[in-house]
Amino acid sequence: MSDLARCRDILGDLVAFPSVSSQSNLGAIAYIAERLEEAGARVEVLEDQSGQKANLFATLGPDGSGGLVLSGHTDVVPVEDQPWSSDPFEMVERDGRLYGRGTCDMKGFIATCLAKLDVLTQAARTRPIHFAFTHDEEVGCLGARSLVEVLRGREVRPAMALIGEPTNMQVIEGHKGCCEYTVTFTGAEGHGSVPDKGVNAVEYAARYINRLLELRRALIARCPEGSRFDPPYTTLNIGALKGGHAHNVIAGKAVLEWEMRPVVWEDHDFVRREIARYVADVLLPEMRQVAQQAEISTEVIGEVAGLVPMQENAARDLAFCLTGANRADLVPFATEAGLFQQIGMSAVICGPGAIDQAHKPDEYVTLDQLGQSMAMLERLGDSYGGR
Repeated sequence: MSDLARCRDILGDLVAFPSVSSQSNLGAIAYIAERLEEAGARVEVLEDQSGQKANLFATLGPDGSGGLVLSGHTDVVPVEDQPWSSDPFEMVERDGRLYGRGTCDMKGFIATCLAKLDVLTQAARTRPIHFAFTHDEEVGCLGARSLVEVLRGREVRPAMALIGEPTNMQVIEGHKGCCEYTVTFTGAEGHGSVPDKGVNAVEYAARYINRLLELRRALIARCPEGSRFDPPYTTLNIGALKGGHAHNVIAGKAVLEWEMRPVVWEDHDFVRREIARYVADVLLPEMRQVAQQAEISTEVIGEVAGLVPMQENAARDLAFCLTGANRADLVPFATEAGLFQQIGMSAVICGPGAIDQAHKPDEYVTLDQLGQSMAMLERLGDSYGGR
């Protein structure tokens, strides 16, 4: 069986695990663990508190500090209300494309790693190669946040990380952060004919949104000189606003979901500080003049730092050797790479598939891209030992 055929079969197996973030990923983790153990890797399965999710961390080669982590996430986004042409959890091949949820984002990269374990085992004879496959990346990088804390507490720690998110096999050295929040507004219901007798939670949520939009304009003005991002400044997005029951009822509750993608962490601090001040000094005092029990509470879904481009980046330089590239780009979407960077590792992103295909119905990755990813791993044996 050719390497590409082996990779295609493994990817079909991985797609068949419906590891949507709201569901367990333990089936996919067990499958990956079995293949790594068969190759001689030392495998750790690290369950979360629920016992329904797990990260996997595995090592080929000698013990000791240093080495490269090949990293990816096992969870996928939902398929509900998407017009798929076929069962999203049964991979289908058409015209050189492999269709199925997660083929692109990002089980395709995991499949290439498992298909090339023979080569990776040889490459790791004198220096370790690690594997980090996580849960809940799509909902705040929850698994990776837990995993890096485990690694932070160890004396022996990897030096580099290559995250195989879909980049069309382009080398990526930086991306923005991703911060997601859910804000709950609790007011006081009443009859719509006497609005001054109640506290309309939807109205206060709308004013909160207006303040965010003012801060959005301030963020554009704060754009760092020479920023290479597109767009070059920190962005804010209003994702959803839910509240109220009927035309003639004062809304007693509203829930707002919003996100921020900071170019620099100082922008995150600026927005959080200014919106907290607006809540404490303006919104809450007005709400509590009518209803003392009124409240505005914020749940942090995830605050993930960006990957900061660095002049010295061993992981990026290794990716250049593996791909033949001589230039690294930036992307606006977030990954787990910044978390590895925060614990002192160099990090780079390079993987099969196009981000434009991620999260969509009829998601796919091409056989050509999988082949390029396996070729990158094939070259690891020649380029890795001297680093």
